[in-house]
Amino acid sequence: MTASSSQRPAPQQPAPQGATPPEAPAPRTLPVRELALFGGLALVVLAVFATMGPAYSTRMLVEASCYAILALGLTIQWGYAGQFNAGIMGFVALGGFSATFFSIPVNPAFWASDLPGRLGWVLLAMVVVTAIVFGISRLDRIGLPKLLRTILAIAAGLIGYLVVISWLRSVTGDIESQVEFIGGLGLPVWLGWIVGGVLAGGVGYVIGHICLGLRSDYLVIATLGIAEIIKAFLKNSDWLTRGTATISPLPWPVPDPGEVGFLTARALYLSVTVVMIAVIFFLLHRAYHAPWGRMIRAIRDNEVSAAAMGKSINRRRQEIFVFGCILMGVGGAVLTSFNGLFDPQGYLPLNHTFLVLVMVILGGPGNNLGTLFGAVLVYVIWIMSGPLALALMHAVTALGDSWFDWQPGNLDSRALQARVFVIGLLILLVLRFAPRGLIPEKVAHHD
Repeated sequence: MTASSSQRPAPQQPAPQGATPPEAPAPRTLPVRELALFGGLALVVLAVFATMGPAYSTRMLVEASCYAILALGLTIQWGYAGQFNAGIMGFVALGGFSATFFSIPVNPAFWASDLPGRLGWVLLAMVVVTAIVFGISRLDRIGLPKLLRTILAIAAGLIGYLVVISWLRSVTGDIESQVEFIGGLGLPVWLGWIVGGVLAGGVGYVIGHICLGLRSDYLVIATLGIAEIIKAFLKNSDWLTRGTATISPLPWPVPDPGEVGFLTARALYLSVTVVMIAVIFFLLHRAYHAPWGRMIRAIRDNEVSAAAMGKSINRRRQEIFVFGCILMGVGGAVLTSFNGLFDPQGYLPLNHTFLVLVMVILGGPGNNLGTLFGAVLVYVIWIMSGPLALALMHAVTALGDSWFDWQPGNLDSRALQARVFVIGLLILLVLRFAPRGLIPEKVAHHD
């Protein structure tokens, strides 16, 4: 036998009949679409820096990063689980209130009076009434008829509410007349951010516990109504938030502009938000590809099959809804602290609900990377469409003045209204040509 014949490879044995041949690993392709989109976004941001200056542009990026946290909270609710939350504004306001309450200085006049003790007794009475109503609602487990249980729970709740609200109005009236409002706690800002997320998550738990077992349209109605209730409460609670008088300035977790200058302070704040987004993105990416994430998507795609496999549908839905609300509360707290002003009237459905929806729709529901892209792009368009529209209107006005002696007024207000038109046009184009978003969710399919 020659050397060449000894080195000849042995013939492969035919696969047994009915056996599935092994699949070749799919080659990794370069994400050309993502690179092109983010490259174009970088050019847009650089153009804003060149035209508007670094201080203005850095502020825009900080606010865009805060909105990115809000959008990530919505994408795990809507993209992961198919839950449409129309009350983002309310959770943003809760986060903003928490950041304000924990960070502003203490009001010595309030704590030196008897008002804290009186307010504490009222809060204790609220807890006792809640516990009594909760206990009555469980009396059917010891044999009490359900109809009688319901009547007793409603009567106890109504009587308790009337008593507690009368005490609360007396105490809050004295607070407003004697010390204006209760002030804050003077604690670190980041602690208020954390509590803001917990507070928003707690409200989300209550909403989810009531509404997630029903159809999705009830969740939309509930979140929309709760958001307006939260805003109305914060606006009319002068003893707690100063109402329409607003609270400012709010401290930052980094040196403020008075110490290091506007540009440096905003750049430091931007670094904090970027680190937060990186941590949130990493955790969401791990959760999405974990068994928990696959279970959530299975419930979203086919609830009946997921229930047949023994999955707890309502519990998983409540988990994802609470997680999303926590991110919304944290994002609202970070945004309010950066603005340096807590104004309950400043929380608007257009700015703090609809705009976040557009970000997720444009980026791609269920895709974390697409959500970040959509948040930055939409906010840049939102901010820059006003100055661009104003420049265009001035050019058209100058042309009309030279030709037809046409001089329309109030151009600044009309330019701001153009932002809504631009965002509406943008979402129409996206829904027409990219209904799954510019960076859609990539779902792995297994044969």
